[in-house]
Amino acid sequence: MAVKKKTSAAAVPPAVLSPRALGRATLERQLLLRRATMSAEDAVRHLVGLQAQNTRPPYYQLLARLEGFEPAELASLMESREVVRIVTLRSTIHTHTADDALTLRPLVQEARDRELRIFRKGLVGVELDRLRDLSRAYVEETPRTPKEIREKLLVEWPDADPQALSTAARCLLPLIQVTPRGVWGKSGQVALTTAEHWLGRPSEPAPAPDATVLRYLAAFGPASVKDMQSWAGLTRMREVFERLRPNLVTFRDENGTELFDLPDAPRPDEDTPAPPRFLPEFDNVLLGHADRSRVIPPRFKGRNGVGNQAYGSLLVDGFLAAIWRPESDGVGAPTTVTVQELRPFTAAERDAVTDEALAMLAVMTKAATATDGNGYDVRFASFIDFDG
Repeated sequence: MAVKKKTSAAAVPPAVLSPRALGRATLERQLLLRRATMSAEDAVRHLVGLQAQNTRPPYYQLLARLEGFEPAELASLMESREVVRIVTLRSTIHTHTADDALTLRPLVQEARDRELRIFRKGLVGVELDRLRDLSRAYVEETPRTPKEIREKLLVEWPDADPQALSTAARCLLPLIQVTPRGVWGKSGQVALTTAEHWLGRPSEPAPAPDATVLRYLAAFGPASVKDMQSWAGLTRMREVFERLRPNLVTFRDENGTELFDLPDAPRPDEDTPAPPRFLPEFDNVLLGHADRSRVIPPRFKGRNGVGNQAYGSLLVDGFLAAIWRPESDGVGAPTTVTVQELRPFTAAERDAVTDEALAMLAVMTKAATATDGNGYDVRFASFIDFDG
């Protein structure tokens, strides 16, 4: 009688995850399948920061993710210096907890060094150590605008490129955008000081990259090495994933790319309902992977931005399906949402989108005007009408 050979677990090929399955897993971890009851500070920590090139996107990101969120909650955290605005991941501004600002910034210094090398032709003859020391003393005396920093450094190096000088200061120092910049309902130009000075404590040692990979997977997984590198702006992360491999599980996407994940992380069924979510022009879930097809269908790649203009992104059934913009009543409160479909919506989808838009307007208008407001409107427009 023939004896069947046992197949070892190692010989079993990893499961293949469709873009839809990957999307549902990521949406769950991004708090976008259902709104979470956690605090704004805990959400910022869990998400490893919020994309924040502009001042309002962090508020819209949390509104899409948290039950009962009010902009005043994040504004209060900004004013109490429990969260801050700082250039970190991908050389872009993020809203981070104070602890993450003091640790993630050193972790991504490699990317700042690469950026600094791009401007080296404008820094001939500039002593970078002296530039760092001069800049630190200047911005810690009182927060300074980028223009003031440039003018100060040009006194020392009049032949240097002004833009290169201010970029060097930003790359060499962990510079915080101080409040009222970024506080809902207030305005303020960009003014900078060091994270250590603003937070009243020294920077901490950068966390081991292993710990950051695990945090990334908890918030963005399953993901490839390239995904994580794209998210962080780092390189040479393969060896970190290999070191962690015994404690991770692996999958493949439909293109054969290896994906890593935490063993106990949620991976919902790909048919799990995903309600509409209005995301701002910059959002973690849209920028957290090299391959974004789990949220952005390939045919819509690049459709949520035109040139330097980025629109808000609307997820329907878990995927980018429209772009949107809020329109003001003239005093700063958004009272109308214009939605441009990238694919035809069903009647049920339009109803769900309308309900979500009205709920968003109710919160944001109240936050902007301190009244409940009325007369909210949701408009569905063609691309031509939307763009101009």
